[in-house]
Amino acid sequence: MRFSPKARLDTSRVGDAGSGGARGGGPMRIPLPGGAKAGGGIGTLLVIVLIFVLNQCMGGGGTGLPTGGGQAQGGTDTGRMVDSERYANCKTGADAETDEDCARVGVENSLFNYWGDEAPKLGAEFVPAQMMTFSGAVSTGCGQATSQVGPFYCPPDQTIYLDTTFFQDVLEGQLDGQGGEFVEPYVIGHEYGHHIQNLLGIMGQVQTQKGPESDAVRLELQADCFAGVWTKAATGTTDKSGVEIFAEVNQQDITEALDSAKAVGDDRIQQRSGGGVDPDGWTHGSAEQRMKWFSAGYDSGDPNSCDTFSATTL
Repeated sequence: MRFSPKARLDTSRVGDAGSGGARGGGPMRIPLPGGAKAGGGIGTLLVIVLIFVLNQCMGGGGTGLPTGGGQAQGGTDTGRMVDSERYANCKTGADAETDEDCARVGVENSLFNYWGDEAPKLGAEFVPAQMMTFSGAVSTGCGQATSQVGPFYCPPDQTIYLDTTFFQDVLEGQLDGQGGEFVEPYVIGHEYGHHIQNLLGIMGQVQTQKGPESDAVRLELQADCFAGVWTKAATGTTDKSGVEIFAEVNQQDITEALDSAKAVGDDRIQQRSGGGVDPDGWTHGSAEQRMKWFSAGYDSGDPNSCDTFSATTL
């Protein structure tokens, strides 16, 4: 993965909440079983995270979102975005080449450019997601969250939240992912996929929350597919002046994305937590499913190929 040195970075949608959280308004505490270490409940942890997000998507009472396009849960409250110096030095693609924070901005800029063009073709009125990094804990439109939940998208405030220690401490250290430069872009692409689902009203289709063919799994696999579609198009995305943001996304990047998808498969997480594989408890899809749908999006380059809800088999 290489950035175009002359690309201009836009930090207006990226912020940092610092340590301990920056938003108020009645935070909801999430019960975390035994911390985030493999063998200490990470399989259950991911189930809790999904239920936490789905409850927010559905208003906590199963009312759901509209199934038609163009409507999203909540609204983007950009006035609450935290003003941080963390990204102040991120000006160009050259900065993204040498600074992982600036690389994160470059990825967001690419996703913004891509989905700004593609979401309206799918029937959604495009509103950009915000992206917030934090350390330790953060207060969100979905309630209070800690670093143990991993990266997530919150529909009510249309924001992607990242504690960036997840990538090394959990994904590489505890789930045996191989790591690499494109791991974080894959994860951010997946979470941005959830944002597009929110704009399209797809989250309202989620009724069954567990099982290998469940709606919850279909939702997650579609987000993986959307990440693959964006990855295919990433080198064609541009900044405001038309300069391409990425100079290269190569086969090694794809390999790293597929390895990350494999590492966070429900079956792999269940195995790492010391129990047997139980498909009835799946909420995100197996390693094979996650790799398959990322590849489906990448190979087709077409978001319309990502209709996991109509697929007879996953």
